[in-house]
Amino acid sequence: MDFDAAFDKIVNGTAVVTVKYGDKANGMTAAWYTRVSNNPPMIAVSISYRRFTYELIKKSGFFCINLLAEDQIPLAKKFGFSSGRNSDKFKGVSYKSAKSGSPVLDGVAGYLDCKVHKMVEAGDHMIFIGEVIDAAASDRKPLPARMEDYA
Repeated sequence: MDFDAAFDKIVNGTAVVTVKYGDKANGMTAAWYTRVSNNPPMIAVSISYRRFTYELIKKSGFFCINLLAEDQIPLAKKFGFSSGRNSDKFKGVSYKSAKSGSPVLDGVAGYLDCKVHKMVEAGDHMIFIGEVIDAAASDRKPLPARMEDYA
């Protein structure tokens, strides 16, 4: 069974999932997110239990999906190649705070700021279903997912 090859055919944009808890902000590159409801607006993101972002979302109850623009490959790499446990991924990165306090990266194609509505265990990942509390979109084109480039 070649499920990896089939999974690679699922097309999604590249995002950075951000969160802030206390004085610690973190983010991770992700392509495993999707809309799940229009009313109320909800989005789901799947995050490994091993990720520092998982720990912070669980504690804070919020997260923000930053939809990267097509020229933001360097940000995808920056947030995909190291752990926030050991480094400040936001060093040198311009951002503002969303309503939830989660970082919104400058220049993104759009963002969805979410309050955790429900958590669902899914194998080696947790699915966080978030109700969108704020969102915005720019006229910039989104960055297609090529997770092998940013993992």
